[in-house]
Amino acid sequence: MSDTHAHSVAFVRTETIPQAAAPANASGPVKWARDNLFATPANAFLTVAAIYVIYLILAASLPWILNGVWNASSLAECREILQGTSGACFAVLTERWPQLLFGFTYPATEYWRPVLAFVLMFAAIAPVLFFDLPRKLLIITALFPFVAYWLIWGGSIWIPIFALVGFVAGYFVYARFVTKSFAAGFFGGIAAAAVVWVISGYIVPVLTPEETFLSAVPSRDLGGYMLNLMLGLTCVSLSLPLGIALALGRQSSMPLIKWICVIFIEFIRGVPLITLLFVASVMLSYFFPPEATVDLFLRVVIMITMFSSAYIAEVIRGGLAALPKGQYEAADSLGLDYPQAMRLIILPQALKISIPGIVNIAVGLFKDTTLVSVISMFDIIGMIRGPILASQDWNGLYWELFLFACTVFFVVCYGISQYSQWLERRLATDHR
Repeated sequence: MSDTHAHSVAFVRTETIPQAAAPANASGPVKWARDNLFATPANAFLTVAAIYVIYLILAASLPWILNGVWNASSLAECREILQGTSGACFAVLTERWPQLLFGFTYPATEYWRPVLAFVLMFAAIAPVLFFDLPRKLLIITALFPFVAYWLIWGGSIWIPIFALVGFVAGYFVYARFVTKSFAAGFFGGIAAAAVVWVISGYIVPVLTPEETFLSAVPSRDLGGYMLNLMLGLTCVSLSLPLGIALALGRQSSMPLIKWICVIFIEFIRGVPLITLLFVASVMLSYFFPPEATVDLFLRVVIMITMFSSAYIAEVIRGGLAALPKGQYEAADSLGLDYPQAMRLIILPQALKISIPGIVNIAVGLFKDTTLVSVISMFDIIGMIRGPILASQDWNGLYWELFLFACTVFFVVCYGISQYSQWLERRLATDHR
């Protein structure tokens, strides 16, 4: 009886069996390769062909790179060191890196100024790119353009100070009147800033030059990769708010504002950027008073900003059109006026949808800054094609210089792309 009862009781486990590792073909690199590289016979063939092509490229380029010469004073000396063997002449980079980064005529004793502005740039853009940081850090972002201007151009410190005062005055006027009328606040803020800037034009020349602290550097002395970074950062920062305003204006119910925005966007999108750069170099100065000497850098910034803002406006208009009509009706049901509805409900969703398109335009704009070399602005491509290759020491050297230019552009553009993908995952742009 007891034996029968003992055999009828189910077995109870008293200890946990150690977890076994997954089979090699069900996880890890083997599974990834099978799913992504050898999923089908066609994929397997393309994978093998791609590996073979990569092998041919590396077999030809790696010995040339690894056998490169880094210390020489000319191309002839590089060839003497190589003695007929294949190898790159990277000595041009070690010899001419100041010109590649800072231009040909920027004072060598003042290189620390753009380097410091470059370091401060990361502290300024961090609160904008990573919104988990304290909002108080946006003060650094607001002050950075004025500090960077003074560091790079130098001259009187009162110029950026009065410019900052003008923006502050415009902001307070805008905040005071926008609750009554968006148009009154917007145009009132612009008018207040303009008044301060006009007054500063009479005050700044009177101030003593001892208060400059930093020697003035004219814009014609700017060049190298520094010029590309300055144009890219400035134009992207200015074109984004202008593109938002153009997108909203194109959807406005007021015919005059709508058609002004439509004509501007369609005209700019139908003209090549290089044409606008020639206009900035030759014709734009005719629109200013005869005695005014408008800086070429400012003219180029105006044209590139206009060009990119038209494309950004179309991207944001697509984001606005993607929102369901219920979002606009929800804002109306809450009693929000137009500025509040756009700021709190509509634009956050539209901008989130438009992130890939905006980043695509930003990357393209940064690469298009090399077009300024055709109007005699010596950016990194202008330095390579002009003073460096024109010198007798390095005439005939191409691959090493353009490979360096490709590398520095790739680093920035790839970083922007990776940040946009992180931001899309963070904001979950594929979900409502």
